[in-house]
Amino acid sequence: MPRLSLKRFAAVVAALAFVGCAHPLRQAQGDTAAQGDTAAQGKKIQVATTISTLNSFVQGVGGEHVVVKNIVPIGASPETFEPAPQDVATVADANVLVENGAGLESWLDRLLRDAGTPNLRIVVCAQGLPVKNLNPHLWMDPVLAKHYVGAIRDALVAADPADAQDYRRNAAAYDRRIDDLTASIRRQIATIPRSHRYMIVFHNAWQYYNDRFGIVTLGFVERNPGQEPNPQQIAQLVDLAKKHHVHGVFSEPEYSPKLLYSIAQGAGVKVVENLYDDSIGTDPRVANYIAMMQYDTGVIVATLK
Repeated sequence: MPRLSLKRFAAVVAALAFVGCAHPLRQAQGDTAAQGDTAAQGKKIQVATTISTLNSFVQGVGGEHVVVKNIVPIGASPETFEPAPQDVATVADANVLVENGAGLESWLDRLLRDAGTPNLRIVVCAQGLPVKNLNPHLWMDPVLAKHYVGAIRDALVAADPADAQDYRRNAAAYDRRIDDLTASIRRQIATIPRSHRYMIVFHNAWQYYNDRFGIVTLGFVERNPGQEPNPQQIAQLVDLAKKHHVHGVFSEPEYSPKLLYSIAQGAGVKVVENLYDDSIGTDPRVANYIAMMQYDTGVIVATLK
């Protein structure tokens, strides 16, 4: 039988004891990183991400020097996610952890404590960015996504100074791809008549995207994770959809579209169930951040035109 490392053994013990309990918040963002090179010579940096959407940024910057594993499974919502014992081991094995921050991962403090990794470098991608209305979905604005790339670049440089030139070069190349993406989205949104640029969504993941590209978010069904609207709120959304001649109401595959169908039926519009934001998809068309954003834009434009 293979022998467990002390670190892995500790993680397994913590996983077996993974039960609900209160604990202090983790250290201030960015303060948990150890100084110097945390990547063992000749080995790839093990990076854990909280959501699969962040994998693209890590892979784009880290290239061949990193191995990336997301904690929240593809297709699951990070806002209602409950960590499992194996997630403790995932964090314990990591050199770097990349989270969104801005309140998205309410479960992460407990997970970090149970993993017991004081030298783990933590990248909080949204740190320093303007958060609107407590909305954590800043990566949906590709201009803000470049800040994520820079934060990941800096963490990998600190963890592996020997390959710093590669990380800086890769980050610059990925930034150029994001610039191209932003220009492409602008061109596509410009084809939508201004009077059609209104959206009603299941949950408010689209505020930053819409603000960047000139679409109005009229309303959203789920005000808080797991909290269904009351009949009065549904009626208000139906009235908004009628007033602004909304062409469709939008949701993601991980959510039930039942409530959206109530709105769509009342307003005489269609339901779009296949937008992606918190999670990439297994379909190659949405298998990474840039592909996901291109796909989502195509769906939005086709619906709102």
